[in-house]
Amino acid sequence: MNLIRSIQGGVVALALVLSGCSWFDSDDSSSSSQSPEPSPTPTEFEQSFAGVVSGDDAVVTASIDKTGPGLTADNVGISFEATDLADPRLDPSQSNLDEQLKSLGSPALRFGGNALDRRTFWTSKGEKPKHVEKVTVTPNDLKRLKKLVDVTGSSVTIGIPLGTYDPKRGADMAAHAVDILGDSLVGLAIGNEPNGYTVKDVPSGAVRGKGWNKDKYVEQLEVYAKAIHAKRPDAPIIGPDVYDGAWMEAFAGSGVEHKKAISQHWYQLYECDSSQVPGRGPQASNLIDPLAKKAAKKNLGIGKSKADAADLPLWLEETGPTSCPGTNDTSLTNASALWAADYTMYAATLGVERMAMHSMLGACNGGAPMSLICDPADHGDRSNAFQVRPNMLGLRLLVPSVGGHFTKTSVSGGGNMSAYTVVKNDGKTLVTTVINANDAASVGGNPVTLAMPSRFSVSSASQVYGASNDVKSATQVVPANPLPDSVPFSGDGASASSGASSGAPASSSPDASGAPVASGGMGDDGKLRIDLAGSSVTVFVMSKR
Repeated sequence: MNLIRSIQGGVVALALVLSGCSWFDSDDSSSSSQSPEPSPTPTEFEQSFAGVVSGDDAVVTASIDKTGPGLTADNVGISFEATDLADPRLDPSQSNLDEQLKSLGSPALRFGGNALDRRTFWTSKGEKPKHVEKVTVTPNDLKRLKKLVDVTGSSVTIGIPLGTYDPKRGADMAAHAVDILGDSLVGLAIGNEPNGYTVKDVPSGAVRGKGWNKDKYVEQLEVYAKAIHAKRPDAPIIGPDVYDGAWMEAFAGSGVEHKKAISQHWYQLYECDSSQVPGRGPQASNLIDPLAKKAAKKNLGIGKSKADAADLPLWLEETGPTSCPGTNDTSLTNASALWAADYTMYAATLGVERMAMHSMLGACNGGAPMSLICDPADHGDRSNAFQVRPNMLGLRLLVPSVGGHFTKTSVSGGGNMSAYTVVKNDGKTLVTTVINANDAASVGGNPVTLAMPSRFSVSSASQVYGASNDVKSATQVVPANPLPDSVPFSGDGASASSGASSGAPASSSPDASGAPVASGGMGDDGKLRIDLAGSSVTVFVMSKR
């Protein structure tokens, strides 16, 4: 449950958002396996086009001028339900989960969600929960998680249940987490979305009465933190795991010691009953509309302002495309892959230092929407081979940018297109990510001129794409490879690419597949001219000669 409150100098609106944390779809939609790369594996970067390239020309200008923050491994992360801690498939020997996670680098991992306060029971003494719906989590489960983080190199945040008030039990869980996870543990969150504790329209219902408010939250938070620090004095505490800025201020102003970060939750499309486009309703087109970025800037800005005021970093501990039930149709679209890449990069430029896309180890068919990964077994069964969804394919493309600092990058023309550049390796490497959200079904693609600093040239390119923004479970991958000597280019200035190693003449005529055959590539002017498929994310890695 997310209790969303828009705050701009005061409370302006209040809306309930049903979180996907503990909901299952009933739409019988399913996720087909997302092929990691084509077979046979190509040795050159080669795109597919849905039709003749007819989109507007774009110029992307990358520079080495740093603009502020960087992209770290923690900016690419996954949030799981706390009950997933009890899943034996966290063990690297029991599933391919570790391999799927490593495809994101060393992703941030978070365990919390609605299940934390309503379905998670911790014990280190072999006790049985009083309610059958509870899932028991023990030290052995944390030891299994430690095996996973040792393999992936991930950092972890863990939620401590607050739904049932029991500071002693919470402190015991926290102490075991500190001891078992060691340096991998970077934060303990006491409770999940406490501003929604009185709401009944979530699985397992309200966990507090009508008198619950942020002041009472702080009272209980401080008792828990004191009990935790009595056992482990340096345990890092994060909070409040809400959207509401007033609750962030309450956490920041509390007497809790060793505060590590302000943790915020936010979902892009939260107006579950809305059909407005553009808008915040759960329609795929809303993910890639420019309004989405404006909404992100405004809403993440709330958390950033509160974090800055408290002199703490902002961690977006739970986020995703939509938290509305019944939205697998949106979550499975190619648009979600474009959104995941764009949103993650944009949030990092705004100063978000850690981010986790909410997921769960549930079924692909009928399971929770928005999850990056899912189990392809029949609903109710389990397998040990998790599959990825389009949004995870989008995130995978960001790995080459990890460890870099954002630089000044501009996009001129091109319609619905965004670009980000980072500089790495002491200025020897630039990585530019171009999100072409123009619908491939309408435009085929766009002619793009990539202008880069002197002495840089493209060493490799990779891409995810779909035949349209709306196509479901059909996002494809073009793995990282060098560019061929000539590449398709149908835009203005095609002849300027004649300085490339291939001197093929420019032409605007499509071949039999509908793709243009004009010759582009690296020109003598240090610019790359290339047609980029619509509905795609493309990553160019540039090296300094």
